Amino acid sequence: MSRALIFSDEAGCFAFCKNDRASRYFMVCTVSLPSWEAGDKMLALRRDMAWRGLPVGEQLHATADKNDVRREVFSLLSGQDFRIDVTILEKSKAQPHTRKSPDTFYKYAWFYHFKHVGPALLAGVTEAHIFAAALGTKKGQAVYTAAVNDVIQQIVQRQQWATSFPRAAAEPCLQIADYCAWAIQRKWERGDTWAYDLISNKIKTEYDLWRMGAKHYY
Repeated sequence: MSRALIFSDEAGCFAFCKNDRASRYFMVCTVSLPSWEAGDKMLALRRDMAWRGLPVGEQLHATADKNDVRREVFSLLSGQDFRIDVTILEKSKAQPHTRKSPDTFYKYAWFYHFKHVGPALLAGVTEAHIFAAALGTKKGQAVYTAAVNDVIQQIVQRQQWATSFPRAAAEPCLQIADYCAWAIQRKWERGDTWAYDLISNKIKTEYDLWRMGAKHYY
């Protein structure tokens, strides 16, 4: 019996407009790990940085962390064994029916991502455990959980599977996914590749879903 360990995070916002605050892209990123070892090392690193007086909180979170912390995290991740897959959606190319609500767009994004990478991630395994970070509200979490479960049910055919939605602070492997999504988003949104370059050899697919699309809806 073999089990796939898959951890997900998203990058970008649900604002479908052009301004300085809205992201150009929405991304779904998954990190597939062969074991729990990399997460254990993330936890050990956070404890060590706290001992050395670096400004770490209850979790490692790329958006909030200072550059000194980020550089240590990416240095650790660059030496670990895992696979990254990301699906990029340029939001202005999303047809109106796919973005009638944030929940709808989120589900479309997850479906496109897992349809594209799921078969490869599940090849050769008998079980799959998919983790996504918990949201802040019960109502939002219920919709989010239902969307992920529905997508997994559609894609997974033979394997036994389970989904879990812990707080990222409680699962260091989710913090790995957060850092990877942040690095890829920085490349696509800002052209900033210093972090991306450190993990680029682990990126198996970087799929621009609507790359052939010419029509922009806003």
